[in-house]
Amino acid sequence: MGGGLYLARSTGPQLTPLQQRIVALADSQLGYHSDPSNTYCNRFSAYWHAGASDCGNANLDEPWCADFAAWVWRQSGVRFTYGQYASEINSASVSFYRWALAHGTWHPAGSGYVPQVGDVAVYGLDLPANTAQHVAVVTGYVAGDRGPDVVNGDGARTGFSVVERGTDQYKADLHDNGGMIAGYAAVSPSQP
Repeated sequence: MGGGLYLARSTGPQLTPLQQRIVALADSQLGYHSDPSNTYCNRFSAYWHAGASDCGNANLDEPWCADFAAWVWRQSGVRFTYGQYASEINSASVSFYRWALAHGTWHPAGSGYVPQVGDVAVYGLDLPANTAQHVAVVTGYVAGDRGPDVVNGDGARTGFSVVERGTDQYKADLHDNGGMIAGYAAVSPSQP
């Protein structure tokens, strides 16, 4: 599954205990894939009781990048409500944008904000449609890169619906053409 803490490309300040927990948890899931493998059936959606129960096992079936990121945050100790209101996080990728906007922690791409370890990167944000294509947990950033280093839940680079790393990920890791990075949902407004 996962190895140790992945910080080889990070060049920033020392990580807080919360950031260390987020990276360790995201990293510990590397290699996990949906089960059955040709579906979106996964344990992260099942944790939240979200998705269809057509998997033939304890998993639930739905695209799960947001459920994975929410699971990492929850298991790491980030406080939020999982639900359907604008200030809550749920299985929709756009919910991280809405949550961050409501909590004063949204940082649009191009704003000068430097992605922080533990943020959730939001990709392919379409405000008129109230959707986003993908989210991923930020594990590092190198000055000059176009995007952060991330761990993707429901990624597509190495297989169908798998937890995997992305380096300098400025475009969503999707099964089809992924959208560009739109910004970051920071864990708390006190992060730089």
